[in-house]
Amino acid sequence: MFAVIKTGAKQYKVAAGDIIKVERLSGEAGARVTLDHILMVGDDNGVRVGTPTISDTVVTAEILEQSRAAKIIIFKKKRRQNYRRKNGHRQQQTVLRIVEIGDGTVKEAAPVKATPKKAEKPAEKQAEKPAEKQTEKPAVKKAATPKKAAAPKKTVAKKAPAQKTTQETTQETAQKTTQKPETDQKTEEK
Repeated sequence: MFAVIKTGAKQYKVAAGDIIKVERLSGEAGARVTLDHILMVGDDNGVRVGTPTISDTVVTAEILEQSRAAKIIIFKKKRRQNYRRKNGHRQQQTVLRIVEIGDGTVKEAAPVKATPKKAEKPAEKQAEKPAEKQTEKPAVKKAATPKKAAAPKKTVAKKAPAQKTTQETTQETAQKTTQKPETDQKTEEK
């Protein structure tokens, strides 16, 4: 006997005793889950196909472990643009052993969803906040620690001016001797 089940938006063909890896389902290792989305059941008598599911049949499975799949590398590149991005991801998965395929009622088969948990948390926080504000005491101020005095600044010794070379000194003296005093220049102009 075999069945085609749907869980985690994927379809699996299973038989009793098969071990499959599916997207994460809630539950601890050793717990039993029933998968109720049965699309098709086949046995010696023939094949039954659901429209879209078969309601009176369930697949019972035992959770062997909760694990993570191998890492998938996401690498993006745009040539000649110096654009490279490398990212990795490991999908959480549940390893199941199919115990039986048969008639029965649905007990539990729900993948882990993050949205209901988030919706519950704000409601709990809002209920706790008013109670906390009423019982809170004013905050005690801490005594300020005395500040240390700043260390005095170090004075930097100034360097002596650079020594003039002999060539520079001879040029300066030559310029002084060639220049005439200002008074002489005025008299010559007149």
